Amino acid sequence: MPLTHALAVGGCAIGMIIVLIARFRLNALLVLFGVAIAVMLATGHSPAQAVTTFQHGAGNALGNIGFLIAFGTMFGKLIAQSGAADTVARSVMQRCGVRNLHWAMAATGMIVGLPIFFDVGFVLLAPLGFIAAQESRRPVLMAILPLVASLSIAHAVMPPHPAIMLAIGIYHARLTLNLMLGLLVMLPTAILCGPVFAQFVIRHIGTIATSPMEAEFQIRTTPEIHAPPGRSVLCILLPFLLIGGGQVLAAISGAGIWHMLGQALGETNIALLVSLLAVAVLLCRPAGMTPQQIAHALQSCLAPTGFVILLVGAGGGFGQAVIDSGISAALTSAALGAHMSPLLLAFLSAAIIRLATGSATVATGTAANLIAPALPHLHGVSPELLVLATGAGSIAFGPVNDPVFWQLKEYLGLSLAQSFVVWSGTETLISIVILCLTLLLSAAL
Repeated sequence: MPLTHALAVGGCAIGMIIVLIARFRLNALLVLFGVAIAVMLATGHSPAQAVTTFQHGAGNALGNIGFLIAFGTMFGKLIAQSGAADTVARSVMQRCGVRNLHWAMAATGMIVGLPIFFDVGFVLLAPLGFIAAQESRRPVLMAILPLVASLSIAHAVMPPHPAIMLAIGIYHARLTLNLMLGLLVMLPTAILCGPVFAQFVIRHIGTIATSPMEAEFQIRTTPEIHAPPGRSVLCILLPFLLIGGGQVLAAISGAGIWHMLGQALGETNIALLVSLLAVAVLLCRPAGMTPQQIAHALQSCLAPTGFVILLVGAGGGFGQAVIDSGISAALTSAALGAHMSPLLLAFLSAAIIRLATGSATVATGTAANLIAPALPHLHGVSPELLVLATGAGSIAFGPVNDPVFWQLKEYLGLSLAQSFVVWSGTETLISIVILCLTLLLSAAL
């Protein structure tokens, strides 16, 4: 596809989404479906092919995250209903102080984000952020924005996340050095793009109403419950412990029952299901909740997630339409044709693929595969810094074809304009800061 045609179709698609949702207040689900079909038709595909593409992309997105959102919301609901989230939130506030909520959530995101995928970390820690903001009487963005920033940074630059491990393998970089450089980049980026940026955003973004998702975690059927602190912390960390422990067990054990057990516990949905049962037994039942009350809490909390899940699927469908239409390939080819620094080329290639596909993982892997064949001819370029530059570009823009854009919008009850500031602005700032730090490391090394 010619670059001008790709830019025209892609630009019109993004413009239509913004205008139809922000100006005419049309339902986002319908808009994403309609624009995805229009993109496919405008690039010469039949209506049947357009619908098939959308269904394929939506199915992939829902398969990856649909049950995660449902199980994660159920887990958060039980943690909230049992009083455990209140207990932990108060403990955090007592130790860190109300004024340091944003720093506490940024640190939590960095620690949890090291071994855990962004999607898992966000779904499981969002309820704690909602309740911590409520307990501290601070804006919810003061808790959630530093959290998502830290999780995103860890996903972009830190092993053992799959995208970074893939780039390390493709570039033949040294894992230990990438781990050290990743930590050097992660800490200042998390500070600037999390707590510091959150304070700036809150002063300029306007009022944010309580979203249905946030309201779910503020409802208490038994507000007098005070869950044991140790048990509360254990249950909140249990999914992370199960996932991490399962992955380690599967890696160190040979074929057999222990390997199968590790694979099972390391699978996110199984770990969440086990954690749900543990919370019901260890927290809800001792708190006096009957099986009927537990079942009602689990069922009632799913109502707000229905539209979120569908919207995430629609974002995946739109992203697949951009890929299958040829827009992604045209933009990527244009990036590779540019003559520039290898680090900037790796960043720009990943950023364009991210804009075109919405996926940070796809952007990292694709850009690395595009740049790697030229490495023997790029003297003096560190493979480890190429990994960081590629990871930085992979999270740029936070585009509307990224399902997380719509997930965060619905979780926080943001308008479309606010979503661009909170998610797209944070992701773009993170990518630029990481790139700048990478260039500084290149000059120093």
